[in-house]
Amino acid sequence: MSTNGSTLVTHIVVVGGGAMGSAAAWALSRRGIRVTLLEQFGPGHVRGASHGSSRIFRQAYSEDGYVALAARSFELWKELESASGQTLLTLTSALDHGDPEIVNARVKPLQDAGIPYELLTPAEAGARWPGLRFDTVVLTHPGAGRVHADDSLTALQSETVRLGGEVRHHVAVLDIVNTSEGVVVRTSDGDIHADHVVVAPGAWATDLLGEHIDLPVLRTTQEQPAFFTPLKQDAGIWPSFVHHPGAELSTEGIYGLGSVEGIKIGEHATGPEVHPDSRDFIPLPAGERRLIEYAREWLPGVDADSATSITCLYTVTPDHNFIVDRRGNITFAAGFSGHGFKFTPVIGELLADLALENIPAPDFLRLDREGLRVH
Repeated sequence: MSTNGSTLVTHIVVVGGGAMGSAAAWALSRRGIRVTLLEQFGPGHVRGASHGSSRIFRQAYSEDGYVALAARSFELWKELESASGQTLLTLTSALDHGDPEIVNARVKPLQDAGIPYELLTPAEAGARWPGLRFDTVVLTHPGAGRVHADDSLTALQSETVRLGGEVRHHVAVLDIVNTSEGVVVRTSDGDIHADHVVVAPGAWATDLLGEHIDLPVLRTTQEQPAFFTPLKQDAGIWPSFVHHPGAELSTEGIYGLGSVEGIKIGEHATGPEVHPDSRDFIPLPAGERRLIEYAREWLPGVDADSATSITCLYTVTPDHNFIVDRRGNITFAAGFSGHGFKFTPVIGELLADLALENIPAPDFLRLDREGLRVH
């Protein structure tokens, strides 16, 4: 039970059972709030952006705000592991290389946050990680690696239920109506009355929130990473990495990490624009060819001819920063732009703060921040 200004908050509906909605439900349940989490699809579905076995966890960003969020997220991942008894975060280190200006911009924020790191030459990094080839300075920090996405959602929702919350799958939200006493969430299973609603709808943000919140244009794209078979080194101990464009890389930047399916690599936000209800789930041959060419040149530790492509969704803001804010009885999160999953538990915590305390959102995540409307 919490007070929001002069209003007593006892029941919050969370819309969206992906990563951010599930994290918000967990955070609210930990504070003693009655939570009803609604998800339009079934458990473990692949329609959104939160499924799969692997997501990068890293703390190296050029923006202090993201570094602070990542540091807090690290703490919360460990708390979720302890509560659930599941291993979710595997530390294998993370690497940034490519354009030296981009790489070096990540050093001071790590220093200021007290996060250990090293700067290595390409030869030093190649000796430590022989499965990768490097072009310029390499930034590595050990408090990084990967998060298991599917297991994370299971843990968040299971802990929500254990703490007294309700998780309801196969319930589509049709509309949200503000009233003098709170909100009415209209669903395919009937109306639900609550004090407040937290909306984390992923690629459906514009569809669900567009009539209530003045959102910027959000682009949803179908991306297509691919898995490659490692030749020698176990995929489970590969570092996560970001190869920034510039220096010797003349194409788009590439991210990569180990997973149970092999070494996963992908381009960032290069896929075709889609609507989540009508996407075809079919990888484009040209995109797969680019990843194969990258693997052949830069990943000596994989079989470049073993590519298995998949598809996933990005929902991208004009400035590639997240939107986490509140308007009236609606707290919302959207536009995680392909780099949000690592922040899952801290975004859940922030959504709970906004819903219960009505505090200002961080400046770089606010809906009314400068530059967000540029598109």
